[in-house]
Amino acid sequence: MFNIGDRVVYPMHGAGIIESIEEKEILGERQKYYVMRMPIGDMKVMVPLNNVENIGLRGIVDGETAQSVLEHMRTQEEHDSANWNRRYRANLDKMKSGDIYDVAEVVCALMLRDNEKGLSTGERKMLDNAKQILISELVLAKDVREEQAFEMIDGIFVAEDK
Repeated sequence: MFNIGDRVVYPMHGAGIIESIEEKEILGERQKYYVMRMPIGDMKVMVPLNNVENIGLRGIVDGETAQSVLEHMRTQEEHDSANWNRRYRANLDKMKSGDIYDVAEVVCALMLRDNEKGLSTGERKMLDNAKQILISELVLAKDVREEQAFEMIDGIFVAEDK
């Protein structure tokens, strides 16, 4: 269980801070919810307490792990799968896992592919979403602003292009 003030990751949505635990009646059913404030996009998300394990809600990584993820991203190489559909599903599964390394791999693979061949509309959307999820966790784990987290990621790929 998490407490108010805990920094957590909600897979497919990103990292946020639990602001409160509230009981609400939705669709005729009363249950308790974590109310999370997401630092990116300034939105609030309600997560039902009884569904936390199924959703995969987890605490954010520490600053050291976040740095390790960034270093891991520097070593990634493009793994090209000729089948767009298979590649898309594999990336979606990684994002759903909520694991920061998996999300970072999706960001890397799509950014490298974009630099080489460009992305389809679906993959561009996926890249934007994966980047937002990764950045939201970096913002909280490394205690940096959103712009700084963007620069950390983009800097990896700009340096590789030279």
